[in-house]
Amino acid sequence: MLKFPSSTQGHRNLSCTLLPMAYLIYQKGEDMQRLIVGSLMASLWTGAAQAQIFQTELVDIRAETLAEGLQYPWGLDFLTDGNAIVTERGGTMRVLSKGELSAPVEGAPEVAAVGQGGLLDVAAAPDFAESGMVYFSFSEPGEGGAGTAIGRGKLVQDGETWRLEGVETIFSMGKKTSKSQHFGSRLAFHPDGTLFFTIGERGQGERAQDPADHAGSVLRINPDGSVPEDNPFVGQENAAPEIWSIGHRNPQGMVFDPVTNTIWVVEHGARGGDEVNHVEPGKNYGWPVISYGVHYSGQKIGIGTEAEGYEQPEYYWDPSIAPSGMAVYTGRMFPEWQGDFLVGALKFELLSRLERGSDGKVTGEEQLLKGSFGRIRDVNVAPDGSIWLLNDEASGAIIRISRAR
Repeated sequence: MLKFPSSTQGHRNLSCTLLPMAYLIYQKGEDMQRLIVGSLMASLWTGAAQAQIFQTELVDIRAETLAEGLQYPWGLDFLTDGNAIVTERGGTMRVLSKGELSAPVEGAPEVAAVGQGGLLDVAAAPDFAESGMVYFSFSEPGEGGAGTAIGRGKLVQDGETWRLEGVETIFSMGKKTSKSQHFGSRLAFHPDGTLFFTIGERGQGERAQDPADHAGSVLRINPDGSVPEDNPFVGQENAAPEIWSIGHRNPQGMVFDPVTNTIWVVEHGARGGDEVNHVEPGKNYGWPVISYGVHYSGQKIGIGTEAEGYEQPEYYWDPSIAPSGMAVYTGRMFPEWQGDFLVGALKFELLSRLERGSDGKVTGEEQLLKGSFGRIRDVNVAPDGSIWLLNDEASGAIIRISRAR
């Protein structure tokens, strides 16, 4: 567990002419055997009139806007042929193809678009090139209020129209409430084919300590919604079999890490105490019994910062940066950052690069782009090794980060 102070950076604005760029085939996770082929990727970003150049500790980077006018974009993933799919929290999905955003994808589910709820993350199936399946998380309306749900459907293109066919809900959390916060909702496929996702404790901290309650947990299911037999709580009385780990406040970033071959999450603390956690099966990550933050009132949380039976974070922030989307850098464009975590921040409006050693441990932090693009909601590594960001704004954008030299 490490805590580091913020680092500084300089930047300058430059007008530049973008050059054509050969598309690189990128394998997302060596063990996943998933090749993402996209010969049209360059067409998504060439032609921009202006870019901003930022200096970082190891390399200069270029930032340019690929698309704008999105309403509170939340999640993004890459498809085939250079396309990407993006969600808007209000309930729509769009496809970015050849530099243009599509009309809303037809067939999206009904969502409870209130507070932090709505249509949230999206992930293409590992076999998307063959199956066309996409998975998505959303706040599902129902008896008692709303709760996090996972759906899937086949993405089909008909001319300029995109639609989801055969949409079904494969998971629906128990105990919906009228609370409008802490839906969690990040998705991540594991190389074994299972789907991990997160659910916040819905603003009711005690729920995170109940293994029979989906709230405040990292969960794992099969792609059809069934429960893997080796989940840690399978067969246990008074425990939900989908749960992988408990004691989480509101994890909104998650990634499969090929460095350690495990799942990692980043989650919101209260006033301070945002955490990066290496998530292991059956473990308890402490909320609200232990925390490195305090309540918004200033009062102490639980019994302190550590206690027997509760896991320690690998890294934490105090004050809080309000972390959201998370990626591990495994591309070719920035070899200097290979294996590092990239975490978006809402409150501090930045991209945090967490440096890591060969063992996967966090060894330091560099904060990038501070205040330049608003609240960073999601972070993704593209097939060509560039980094794509979503900003959480009423008129949100997709921003591409590439190498400037």
